[in-house]
Amino acid sequence: MRRVMIAGLLAGCAAAGQPPVPQAARLSADVLTLTLADGTTCRARWAEAGGTGRMDDCGPGFGYAVRVVENPNILRRIFTGLTAALGAEGAVAPMAEVVITDARGRAHVFVSPPPADLSDD
Repeated sequence: MRRVMIAGLLAGCAAAGQPPVPQAARLSADVLTLTLADGTTCRARWAEAGGTGRMDDCGPGFGYAVRVVENPNILRRIFTGLTAALGAEGAVAPMAEVVITDARGRAHVFVSPPPADLSDD
């Protein structure tokens, strides 16, 4: 039992010195919001940047690349068309894959909007 406690303590100390890792990425029509494991939230204007850029002032700094799904499923196209017809152009976040690259070159891949959790918890 004592060895388990010591191993847990050492693992916690090692993790404490690590930079925070990306936990979630969400898109609006023009802003990427990145949430780190330590609770830090960072934003970048991904659409203005052409879909790729850097968040140098976010934790240790992260690169990002947004790949928008150009031809989403028919239900999604109907919904976004309806919102645009009602005058809410851009109110629906685009479907996209977001790749966040950390300082070590590791890629953290997210989809936006995130998939629905349909579990019966």
